[in-house]
Amino acid sequence: MTKKFKTGLVIGKFFPLHRGHQYLIDTALKQVKELTIIVCHCDKYNIDPEIRAGWIRELYPSARIIVFRHKKYLDSTSVKLSPLWASITKKLLGFVPEAVFSSETYGQSYATSLGSTHILVDIKRKKYSISGTLVRANPFKYWEYLSEPVKGYFAKRIVVLGAESTGTTSLAKSLAKHYHTSWAPEYGRTYSEGKITAKNGNNWTADEFIHIALVQNSLEDLLARKSNKLLICDTDAFATRLWFERYLGYLYPPLDEITNTQNKSLYILTGDEIPFVQDGLRDGEHIRHQMHQRFIEELNKFHLKYILVKGSRTQRQKQAISAIDELFLEK
Repeated sequence: MTKKFKTGLVIGKFFPLHRGHQYLIDTALKQVKELTIIVCHCDKYNIDPEIRAGWIRELYPSARIIVFRHKKYLDSTSVKLSPLWASITKKLLGFVPEAVFSSETYGQSYATSLGSTHILVDIKRKKYSISGTLVRANPFKYWEYLSEPVKGYFAKRIVVLGAESTGTTSLAKSLAKHYHTSWAPEYGRTYSEGKITAKNGNNWTADEFIHIALVQNSLEDLLARKSNKLLICDTDAFATRLWFERYLGYLYPPLDEITNTQNKSLYILTGDEIPFVQDGLRDGEHIRHQMHQRFIEELNKFHLKYILVKGSRTQRQKQAISAIDELFLEK
């Protein structure tokens, strides 16, 4: 299909990227052979520009993406700044784009200053009645306007963890079912089942725990994209640190570098008061309470938000649901 323009430009904060932005980019791609997208950033934006640029790169691999970090005074819609922005743009691109696509009132002034044709796209937001301001205020209210990579960023991650035979998997599954959302299974157990029949299957190395933690992180990231506003995690790399300590006898700093607790909204620790069930893989009841105490110690040490659930499955689920629901009421 013949394109109207050889080069085109879309510029914005994409803070965060939403369907309105995507409609703008899609419109530009239909009309230009080579599209450049500039992702603007200043210190007042709290989403890393490389993350925002990464979303766009993933969704639009044919576009050229440039991250531009600027001073706060340039974060303005005033047409008085159009000549300055045009000068900056020429230096960034190294050329003048034939067309500038925007959904903003200052778009014409900016394009004129550049010497480009301005293509105004859905300025009244009839196609997608959304804005970055609305999404930032409540991303969950406007969930339908977000693509999978952006959903993965905003999804609240809830981690269920605990000592052996304390019902973590059962609780994780029931919570995922309750919220009609995705859950990340415990990869370490799958790995353990796979190696247990091998010669020296009970021997563990540091590299194996690094592998388990990395895969667990990847599972979380992938399944968060499929989530219904929250992802339920059956353990995480934080817990993997403590299982390393259990089997090798010490904490391992390289695992700390892999562990990401900042993206976790809540940890749910399962109580060890229920009967122990041996399934062929577990250490035994003698070690269970010690592990339970280590989880409490480490959760407190790192000041992580957590609750302890006890009682029957129904009671535990009720306690967990109450805590999770509270997260969505927090400002």
